[in-house]
Amino acid sequence: MEAQTSRPPLGMLFDRDGTLVTDVPYNGDPSLVSPLPGAKEVLAALRAAGIPTGVVSNQSGIARGLLTAGQVEAVNARVDQLLGPFDAWCICPHGPDDGCECRKPKPGMIFHAARQLDIAPWDLALVGDIGADVEAAAAAGCRSVLVPTAVTLPQEVADAPEVAADLRAAVLALFPEGTAVHHLLDAPVPAEARR
Repeated sequence: MEAQTSRPPLGMLFDRDGTLVTDVPYNGDPSLVSPLPGAKEVLAALRAAGIPTGVVSNQSGIARGLLTAGQVEAVNARVDQLLGPFDAWCICPHGPDDGCECRKPKPGMIFHAARQLDIAPWDLALVGDIGADVEAAAAAGCRSVLVPTAVTLPQEVADAPEVAADLRAAVLALFPEGTAVHHLLDAPVPAEARR
């Protein structure tokens, strides 16, 4: 799809599983957290440019009894250790039939993250890997970029306003040439940022 033209976001939100780290269904084990290629580089560039970052993640394994809140917190702590620090963490512990306002595709977590970051929702952008991420962003009035994975449905790709091949391309789509983020991502990557 053709990228929308608008000003760069003031803050960035990311889905966790399948976007920042390898998707391990209902992961409660911090040792299984594995950052996706380029995630550390992209997040370092955003932070270097002064762009706040946050994570918004459905964690229905809690409602389903497959995970405890403590396990999710331990996994999030490992993500933060490897890729953070993040300025906002928003987790929905509810199941799909619970009727909450926080579970994506509802916009509740985006609104909550916006309050944590003190940035209006329409000044944020969300990068995710499924249609629920894109729908939540649209409902909150913020821009989104879909980075398809093996679990992304073809119709979700077709319906997304912006699609990118990977996390780096998604962020470059949001921060055009001339912005600090674009410049930092185009610069040579120090070896320590690739680890």
